[in-house]
Parts: sequence; structure tokens; C-alpha cells
Amino acid sequence: MSRNIFLIGFMGAGKSTIARTLCDLYEMKLVEMDEQIEAQEGRSISRIFSESGEAYFRSLETELLEDLEQMTNMVVSCGGGAAMREENIAIMRKSGSVIYLSAEPETIYDRVKNAHTRPLLEGHMDIAYIEELMAERHPKYQNAADFAVKTDGRNTGDICKEIIEKTRVTAKNVDTVSGHTN
Repeated sequence: MSRNIFLIGFMGAGKSTIARTLCDLYEMKLVEMDEQIEAQEGRSISRIFSESGEAYFRSLETELLEDLEQMTNMVVSCGGGAAMREENIAIMRKSGSVIYLSAEPETIYDRVKNAHTRPLLEGHMDIAYIEELMAERHPKYQNAADFAVKTDGRNTGDICKEIIEKTRVTAKNVDTVSGHTN
């Protein structure tokens, strides 16, 4: 497989875990967008948000996606807000499959309730707020994705198998339509 896989979805949906597993199983390169931005900036996402603002952080996401555009055989774990920008979606679609990992608000809460690395949830760590923010983002995630995969109560192996099966079908269909062969 040479096309890339971009995992999008709400924080705590399982993007990082699934990305690592896909890379291990299929010998792909891993890109953790948030970690890469933190390393590039020399400060945490929380500090970037508090010192420079969300708009600045979102521009860093776009720049990173542009830098990755020519690379292949990668699994990119996108930040939860990366798919909120149309330009990011266009960049991802050019070089790979976009998969929306979803989970119920209660599952998200259970996964992130003890984390203090989620600037948008600081001071709002409750199911009602998570549900509200997820409802705002869901249409964007849905429209950006080639397909969605639910992660609630599933093991990583099953989720990865579903992603690989669906991306192969998607890649085959795209290649057939464009006249290219694998």
C-alpha cells in the first residue's frame, strides 16, 4: 500500500492507538500531528493555545499537512480539529484515504477524563459538553471522510482490519476510475 491513511475524529476516539497499531501491522510510517507540532514549536498544545491562540495552532496543522502531502505509506493521526478546515480535507484527500473514527460521548469521557492535555475540554470535562462539541464537529467529520469506523467496545485489531479492507477497496476504486493500476 502506498497511499496514506488519515485518521480524523474527536479527541479520545482512538486515533493515536489505531495509528500505532496500523503502522506496526502494515509497516507504515507514523505521523502524530499533535506531537510533531509540539516538537516543532518546542511547547505543548495547551501552551500553544494559551500563548498564541487556536487560530495559530490550526494554521500549524495546515502547514504540517502541506509538508506531508508528497509522502507515501503513512498513517497520520490528525488532531481533533484538523478536519474543521476545508483546505486540510483537500490536502488529505489528495494523498490518501480519510477515515473518521467515532465513539459515543460516554466513551470519549471515559478515555479523556483524567487528561489535562486537551485545551478545549479544560474546565468543561463532562459528558454534556463533550456531546455538544461532538455534535458541532460530526457533520464536518462525516463530510470529510471516505468512511467512518466506530471504536466503542472494539479491539484495535478488528478496527485496523476494517480500515485496511475498506481502504484497499477505496484505493482500488480510485485507481480503476483514474486508469492507474496498483
